[in-house]
Amino acid sequence: MAIIQTMCTSFKAEVAQGLHNFTTGTGDVFYIALYTSLATLGADTTVYTSSGEVSSSGTNYTAGGAALTNITPVTSGTTAYWSFQDITFSNVTLTCSGALIYNYTNGNRAVCVLNFGSNVTKSGQDLTITFPPMGATASVLRIS
Repeated sequence: MAIIQTMCTSFKAEVAQGLHNFTTGTGDVFYIALYTSLATLGADTTVYTSSGEVSSSGTNYTAGGAALTNITPVTSGTTAYWSFQDITFSNVTLTCSGALIYNYTNGNRAVCVLNFGSNVTKSGQDLTITFPPMGATASVLRIS
């Protein structure tokens, strides 16, 4: 079992097919779901899965995760990049090792996998996912 940080391969083709709209306010709705170290997520992940997802039992975490706020894609030089606003899961009790961002509006299609580098444990605390700053070399999503 492994969580490998990557942009999902299916997402790359789907962008070219026009299946994802990241425009702030009018685009698709994207979710972030949290996963334990038992999950298997990587480049070949094509859709949201509940397999290995953090338990929703009594943790203030809802299966499927939470909706993200899009930041409209922009360009710099030959790179297009975009991201999401940071998100906080309030007062949760859980342990997670990574996350999956997926397009809730369009068939729960996988976008990218995040690996936190180690287990993150919260007990009745807020868990904030902080995205890298917007930029051609730092944004969580980049095409160059």
